Parts: sequence; C-alpha cells; structure tokens
Amino acid sequence: MRWIKEIGPVAGAIILALAVGAIVTALTGYSVPQVFKYLAIGAFGGRYQLAQTLTQATPILFTSLSFLIAFRAGLFNIGAEGQLYLGAFFAAWAGFTFNLPPVIHPVVCLLFGAIAGAVWGFIPGWLRAKRGANEFVTTMMLSYVAINLTSWLVAPGGPFHGTQWANQTVRVLTSAQFPRFLRGAQLSWGIVVGVLIAFVVWYLLFRTPRGYELRAVGQNPLAAEYGGINVPRNLILALTLAGALAGLGGAAEILGTHRRFIELFSPGYGWDGIAGGLIARAHPLGAILAAVLMGALRAGGQAIDRAGVAPADLAAVIQGLVILFVVAPELIRYFQRLVRREKLGDIES
Repeated sequence: MRWIKEIGPVAGAIILALAVGAIVTALTGYSVPQVFKYLAIGAFGGRYQLAQTLTQATPILFTSLSFLIAFRAGLFNIGAEGQLYLGAFFAAWAGFTFNLPPVIHPVVCLLFGAIAGAVWGFIPGWLRAKRGANEFVTTMMLSYVAINLTSWLVAPGGPFHGTQWANQTVRVLTSAQFPRFLRGAQLSWGIVVGVLIAFVVWYLLFRTPRGYELRAVGQNPLAAEYGGINVPRNLILALTLAGALAGLGGAAEILGTHRRFIELFSPGYGWDGIAGGLIARAHPLGAILAAVLMGALRAGGQAIDRAGVAPADLAAVIQGLVILFVVAPELIRYFQRLVRREKLGDIES
C-alpha cells in the first residue's frame, strides 16, 4: 500500500536517528536507558504528559501546514515564525479589544490572526511572482521584521505594554479564550482547530481545481503555464495561504495556551514547521503525525532536563538527529528538482 511506502522510510529514519542518539548519549557519559526512559515518559507517560505533547504539537501543526502548502507550489516559506508572531499579536489584540459572545469571539480572533499572517505571506508572494525576488530571502527578512515589531509593541513604552513585570499585552477576555481539556494542563481546543484545518488543506490540495493548479505549478511551472495555468497568481496564493495558516497557529497558541501576547513566546515553532512539513512528505494529514512527533521530542526533552539525567543540550541533540535523518532525504530531492528546473529554464530560454 502507498501509505506503507511513505511511512516506512520515515519510521526507519527515526529508528536510525534514535540509535545514533543513543551512541552520542553513551559517548558523553550519560545513561542511555535513563535518557530514553524520560524521553518516553515526558512525551507519553500519562494524560498530563500527553497533554503537554499535544500542546507543543499544536502550533507546529499549523506551521507545518504553512510550510507544506507553499512547498507544494514549489516555494520554500521560511517566514512562518514571523507570520506566527504577527497572527498571535493581532489575535490577542482582537481578544482584549472587542467584547463579543463566547462562541463568536474566538472565531473573530482567529480571523484577525489569519488575515495578519496572510498579509505577511502576500508580500513575499507578490515579490516572487512580479519581481522574481527569492522567497528564501524575503520571507526570512519579513520574519525578523515581524518578530521585532511585535517586541516593540509590547516593550515598556510601547503602545500595548500591558504589565510592569513582563513584555506582554493584557490578558484576552474570557469570551475569547479556548476551553482547555484538563485542569492544570494547557491543552486546548487549538489542537482540534488544527486537525480540522489539516483536513481543509488536504481537501483544497487534492480535491479542488485550485489545489491541482498549486500542485501543478510546484511540479513544473513551465508545463503548468503551457497548460493555461496562471503561475504568478498561484505563487501569490500559495504564500498568502501559507501566511494565513501560520497566523492561525499564532492565534490558537495565544487563545489556548498563553491567553495574552508575550514577547518571544515561540521557542522556534516556525522552524519546527519546516521539519514537520518535510517529515510529513508535504501531506496535510501526515502533518498531524509529524507535529505529534515534534511535540513529543520537545516535551520529552524538557522531561530529560527536569529529571536531571542529562542536560537540555543533549536532548536538543537527539531532537536534531531525528529531524536531520528524516528531513535530509526530502530536502535533497527538493534541491535536485530545483536544479533540474533551472536547467529546463536555461534550455527554454
């Protein structure tokens, strides 16, 4: 079956990465059984540990979807971190500014987050389609602009500085907050929204004409253009949708986890989304499992550090090995396609 062919190499890469991680752990003098025991317990040892894994997985799911929808169109969106921040800030702003009914208020906040992220994705999309600007550069530059802009907005003296002891906004209204599943845990309805959005993205990509056009542009833009597909329009659409998805992730994180915008709240969810999208082989439903894997590595790594069996740096090495072993083959194939595309372009010209 096709899904077995897709999952098999990923599972093998994960096992190989963990084996190399075990060798590194042993060489550095730490107990391999203890490290991997707490890695597993921290991720899946109980309902609260599972809740922490899914809490970590929620924003990664959104940023993975953000990356893969652009990737399907032949683009490399590395600006999801900034789009996440901008979506988070505007969702928080809508959360403490408007006074709306409990069901409507979170929806409005999500829309504000999605629109903010979409605008931040539209800019590099337009530059790529109309001016040929490399999206690697523009998305990264705009990401730093967004992160520093939101930091200024909540800094002391900034227009939305909410408390004296931290750089953050005031708390969003209760009507805007996502309900949580467990008392004492941060897992909220954000994960449900993320899974639903993953199915929406799957339907868009594989069951609609617009999704076919996006994928056709990603496979071969020259052939797509000869087939009557408007390539520039689809490039703009892909990065705009990518920005909207990352903005939704920031909004869900604020409404469900932090309940306010906090400066530099993300430990790198946008970068994790690149790995998640590649682990999922750019498939929206695979992104759900990839996000859970990334969330488990983050939660398990924190457990290793808290238990004192190994430093946080070693946990980060194990996480990095898993990402490297799983992502590297897909990344190599992507750059090989880019080289072939450039050669075809030279021949055509």
